[in-house]
Amino acid sequence: MLADIVVPNYNGAAHLDGLFASLGGQAVRDFRVILVDDASQDDSAALAERLARRHRVTLEIVRNPRNLGFAATCNRGVRHAGTHRPAAWVAMLNNDTRPEPTWLAQLVATGERDPGVGMVASKMLFAHRPAMINSAGIAVDWTGIAWDRLGGRRDDPTETEVVEVFGPCGGAGLYARPMLDEIGGFDEDFFAYLEDVDLAWRARLAGWRCLYQPQARLLHAHSGTFGEGSPFKSFLLGRNKVWLIAKNYPQPWLARHLPAIVAYDGAASLYGLARRRDASLIRGRLAGLRGLAPMLEKRRAIQARWRNTDNWVPFMEPVEAPWRVSRRYEHLG
Repeated sequence: MLADIVVPNYNGAAHLDGLFASLGGQAVRDFRVILVDDASQDDSAALAERLARRHRVTLEIVRNPRNLGFAATCNRGVRHAGTHRPAAWVAMLNNDTRPEPTWLAQLVATGERDPGVGMVASKMLFAHRPAMINSAGIAVDWTGIAWDRLGGRRDDPTETEVVEVFGPCGGAGLYARPMLDEIGGFDEDFFAYLEDVDLAWRARLAGWRCLYQPQARLLHAHSGTFGEGSPFKSFLLGRNKVWLIAKNYPQPWLARHLPAIVAYDGAASLYGLARRRDASLIRGRLAGLRGLAPMLEKRRAIQARWRNTDNWVPFMEPVEAPWRVSRRYEHLG
């Protein structure tokens, strides 16, 4: 088996036809899809079974009793795959994506270039604006702000240069199973959002690398589940940002950059309150602080595994002036 493709699904019936048609058209067919359904109410699991038969895609379905969130749902798919003929590679794929025919082949070929590669990032394009890049991997700056690398840039379909990046977007990332076995999967306490940044940071601290393959291309209906800018998403981003920093940011860099981290977080929270009359970011930050104790326990285990300082430092982006940070997200509308 070349790869296991884990697809988290929550009421995703509207997206599945395009997804399975794209998977059925992959240039390599030595893969299986593990769709993990979060108690959907739209019969999307049954629809997936019909579509898999139509497009001759090997499918296994895992049914959750309730919506467990992106992180736990993906982990359950990875564990399910590990119980029977686990592949060497696990691809995480959102249900609202449509991969091009060579997507999987390009990812795996790139991952197999070097045994130290534990992650490969795809080039994600907006489904409604296919000439614009949605994500080309993860970017993180020294204040811990994370965003989609090259988001909003115009796509160049002829781009072929493979470069090293901080990590892959979890909506279309490839992960080496030995790496996942070593460091664990997504942190289920995150529920959704920034769990891919957390996983990539942990992987880098453990010595693993990530490559970006620009020819592993796919279309993505961004924020098709919760919606861009929703209060729920803002709350999760606010909370998970606190946990991301608490778990992964090594000393002495954390002490050096903590004043800027606090200042930027405070400014972002006040901006959301003043501009959108939305206190979700503030509530998220407070929830993150209340839940700090178990994250500090996780920090001790993560930092004890830290083997390679230079493996993450070169990929931290410069800090922007506060009034320019929002430009990183303007393409999201």
